[in-house]
Amino acid sequence: MNLSIDKAAFAIILGICPLIFLPKLPEQKLLFCFLILFLLLNITKNLTCHFLALVSISFLWGCLHAKTLLTQVDVLTQGQKNIVAIVKSVQLQKHHQKNEKPRVLLRIHKLEGKYLFPPIFVSVIWNDHLPSFCSGQKWQLKVRMRAIHSTLNEGGFDSQRWAVANKQPLSGKLISAKPIDLQCDMRQKMISGVKNSINIYDYVRILIALAFGERKLLNKNDWEQLKKTGTAHLIAISGMHIAMAALFGALFARALQFFFPITWIWQGFPLMMSWCSAVFYMWLAGASAPTLRAMLALTLWLLLRVFRKKCTAWQVWLWTVSLILIIDPLAILSDSFWLSCFAVAALIFWYQWVPLRLSENRTWYQWLRQLLMKWLHLQLGMMLLLLPIQVALFHGISLSSLIANLWAVPIISFITIPAILLAFLTTFIPFIASIFWFLADFSIGLVFSPLLFLSKGWLSISKAGQLISYSGWLAVIIWRFQFWRSHHIISVVIFCILLWIFTERSEYKRYKWRVDMLDVGHGLAVVIERGGKATIFDTGVRWKTGSMASSVILPYLNWRGLELEHIILSHDHNDHIGGLYELLKFFPKAKVTAPFNPLKKSDLITFSVCSEGNQWEWQELNFEVFWPKKREKNAKNNDSCVIRIDDGQHSLLLSGDLEAKGEYQLIQQAGHKLASTFLQVPHHGSKTSSTLPFLRAVKPTFAFASVSRYNQWHLPAQKIIKRYQKNHILWRDTSVSGQLTVFFFDKTWKIRGYREEFMPRWYHQPLGVFKHQ
Repeated sequence: MNLSIDKAAFAIILGICPLIFLPKLPEQKLLFCFLILFLLLNITKNLTCHFLALVSISFLWGCLHAKTLLTQVDVLTQGQKNIVAIVKSVQLQKHHQKNEKPRVLLRIHKLEGKYLFPPIFVSVIWNDHLPSFCSGQKWQLKVRMRAIHSTLNEGGFDSQRWAVANKQPLSGKLISAKPIDLQCDMRQKMISGVKNSINIYDYVRILIALAFGERKLLNKNDWEQLKKTGTAHLIAISGMHIAMAALFGALFARALQFFFPITWIWQGFPLMMSWCSAVFYMWLAGASAPTLRAMLALTLWLLLRVFRKKCTAWQVWLWTVSLILIIDPLAILSDSFWLSCFAVAALIFWYQWVPLRLSENRTWYQWLRQLLMKWLHLQLGMMLLLLPIQVALFHGISLSSLIANLWAVPIISFITIPAILLAFLTTFIPFIASIFWFLADFSIGLVFSPLLFLSKGWLSISKAGQLISYSGWLAVIIWRFQFWRSHHIISVVIFCILLWIFTERSEYKRYKWRVDMLDVGHGLAVVIERGGKATIFDTGVRWKTGSMASSVILPYLNWRGLELEHIILSHDHNDHIGGLYELLKFFPKAKVTAPFNPLKKSDLITFSVCSEGNQWEWQELNFEVFWPKKREKNAKNNDSCVIRIDDGQHSLLLSGDLEAKGEYQLIQQAGHKLASTFLQVPHHGSKTSSTLPFLRAVKPTFAFASVSRYNQWHLPAQKIIKRYQKNHILWRDTSVSGQLTVFFFDKTWKIRGYREEFMPRWYHQPLGVFKHQ
C-alpha cells in the first residue's frame, strides 16, 4: 500500500518548509542521519513511516540545494575568477546618462574552464570602453566577486533573502573582458525592434513591461500609483497573464476550426494552442520564475484535462506547489511564490465557502447584471482574503483596491494582453500591428486615468495591526458556519475581542523605552522611542534615485506605528542628513535640531540650534547637548552634535562623526559628565576617532557602530575594535548584526541584533569569504 499523491505532495511541502526558518543549515553528519532515517522509514510497510520518510528526504533535498548555493558563493568569492558568462540583462537604453554605468546580470556558464551547475548569477557594472551589451552575448571575463550583503531592519525589504531565492547572491567588478559571441538572442532583437516601433506611444514603458516583463523603464510615480491602488500585480507577468494568453490561444484555435473541414477538427487542438500561446508569452517574458511557475500549473491542469483525470481544485493546487518545490526548493524563500500560492488558495477558498448563487438569466440586461455581480464577488473575495499577504509584504492596504481592480483588471485582461499578442501575430504586417499597439496603449491610458486619484486610498499598517488583516478570513468562517444566526451576539463579541487583542498587543508597554540603530549602510540613523513617539538622530544617506529614509527609516517607522516628533542632525554630511526632507514630507510637524541650519527660508518647520548647554525633556527622557560650542555655518565632523540621553538609570551618548581633535576638546569641556552606559561609536569606528582618553571619559558598558560590510574606507578599523575590547567595552555593529535594538527596563537593559536574535536565518548570515573583503 502506497501513499496517495495528495499525502506525498503534502509531505514534500512539509519537508522543504523548514528552509524558511532554519537559523543555520544542518552539518553534513546530521544530513547523513536524515538519509539513514529515510532509508529505515522507507523499508517499513507503515504509511505514517512512508510519509515521514518523504518529509525527511524532502528536507534533505532542500538543504542540499541551499548548501550547494552557499558553497558556490564561497568558491566564487575567493579572489579573481576566470568565467565564461552569458548576458541575461536586456538592453533597453542605448545611451546612458553621463557617469551612469549600467548594471548587467550574467549567468555563469563556466568557471576556470569547467561547466558550473546549477547555474548562478552575478551582477556587474558594465565598463564604458566595452562594446554595448545585449541579452544572449557570451563573454570570457575575469571578475572579482563578492557576496550580496543587504541592510536588515524591521519593516524593510529583505533583499538578501530575495537574492538567495533568485540565485543572484553575487555582485562583481570586471577586471578584463573578451567577447566570445556578440550576437544578441532572438528575444533581445524582438524587444529592440518593438521598442523602436512603439516609442511614439505615451505608455511605451508599460507596454514593454506587459509584453516582455522588462520593468526597468517604469518610473517612481508609476510604482507608487500601482502599489497604492493594489494594481502592481497587473504589471508583473505571472499567473493571470499566462492564463489570459492561454485563453487567447484557445479562442484563436476555436476560431480557426470554423474554417477546417469537419474531419480535421480535433477537441485537443484548442488545448494544444492554448499551451503554445502560453509558452510563447512565457518566453517573451524572459521565462522568469513567476511565469515558469504559472506555466507549470497550466501544464499540469491541461494534462489532467487531456487524460480526463478528475480531481479537485485543492488537489491541483497541492500538486502544483509540491512540483515547484521539487524543481526549485529555494522558491520557498520567494515572496512572489507565496503571493501566487496564497492568491490561488484564496480563490478556491472563496468560491467554495462563499459561493455566489444567481437565478437563471433570461434577458441581456439580467445577463449583464449577473456578469457584474460575478466580477464584484470575485474582486471582493480577493480583496478580503489577500489582506494578510498584502500587509506582510507591503506593510499596508489600499482602501481603493476594490474599485481600482474592478476597473483595471478587465481592461488589461481582455483588451491590453490580447492586443499585444495580436500585435505580435501581425508583426509582418506593420500597419495592422501598429493598430493593435495603439489599442494596447490606449487601453493602458484608460487604466491609469483614475489611478492618480485612487492612489490616495493607501493606508500603512503597523506591526501591531498586522493580525487585523486576518479579519476577512475570520468573517468568512463565521458566515459559513452561520454562527451569526444561531450565536450572533457571541460572534460579534468574539470578533471584537480578537480585533482588540490584535490592536492592543503593543510592544512598547513591556519596556520603558528603546533605542534602535538602524542598518543604513555607511551612514547613521538612531531612533529613540517611547510611548509610540520617536526622536531620530541623523537620517542616513541620499543618492540620485533614492535614500535610506525611503527604503529603511520610513518603512521602519510605519511598521512600528511611530509618530516622529523630533529630528536631530549631527553635522552637514550627506550620509547623516540625506533623508531630512523625505521625513519632513511625512512628518511635517517634526521639530529639527542641528548645529547648522539645513532648512530653506520658505520651510515652516520649527528649528533649534544644537549647541553646548541646551537641555530639554521629552517623554520623561533628559536630553543634554555637550558639543559644539556654537552654531556653525557648515558643520563638519568635529562640529558634530553630541547629545547625552538618560532616564535617571541608564544613559546613551550620541557622538555623530566626532574625531580625535573634537574628542579632546569635548573632554576638556564636559569631562566626567560624558559618562554613559551606551556609546554610539564616533565616525563609524575610524582610526581618527575613539581615542583612549575619550573612552575613559565616557566609560561605556556597550558601544555600537553604524557601518556597511563593504565600504571603501574598510571601517570599522580592527585597531579600534581591539581598543574597545581591551577596555572591556562590549562591541556590536550593524554590518554584522543588522539593526541593533536596546530595550531599557526599570533596572536592566537588553540588546538584540536583528540578524542574530530577531531574525536568525541561514540566508541572513554573511555570505561568502571575508579574507579579501
